[in-house]
Amino acid sequence: MDPDAIIQYIRDTFPDVEVFTATEGLPAGDTFFMYDPDQRLDPQHRFPFATIVTKDYGEFDRASSLDRAGVFRLNVGVSRETYRSLFGPQPSPPASGGVVGTGHDFAALDQLLPHPVYAPQSWVCVLNPSPQTFEAVKPLLAEAYDRAVRRHAQGQTTREAEA
Repeated sequence: MDPDAIIQYIRDTFPDVEVFTATEGLPAGDTFFMYDPDQRLDPQHRFPFATIVTKDYGEFDRASSLDRAGVFRLNVGVSRETYRSLFGPQPSPPASGGVVGTGHDFAALDQLLPHPVYAPQSWVCVLNPSPQTFEAVKPLLAEAYDRAVRRHAQGQTTREAEA
């Protein structure tokens, strides 16, 4: 699978998803998938349920060696329960500029892994998923999307109650 195929799958599968590919700044070239169908959330407070990253970021996130030609990482925010069913308890947050201590090879291609930095927040990832691996990731994307929809509905309910 390539990033364009993954982007198309998410667009075709999940209603009202905003797909944003950064064209400049630190995340240039990276793609963010957000749910905000009514565009009510302040852009500073929108949070993606999945991302595709295409490069390392200095000392912050280099564990996946995304500087290799053609390598990208699909990241998905899942529930704590799902994360634990896949990898056991969430690890402690990494030290500044470090990676989580799970013993995984975060540069391995086509393997579902804890996210090297955001595993404590229940994020998982896969570098260059094959079609078979992407089939295993589809339910995780659906869960992440459903969680984003629920968070949005809860936020709307709160805003409407305050109005």
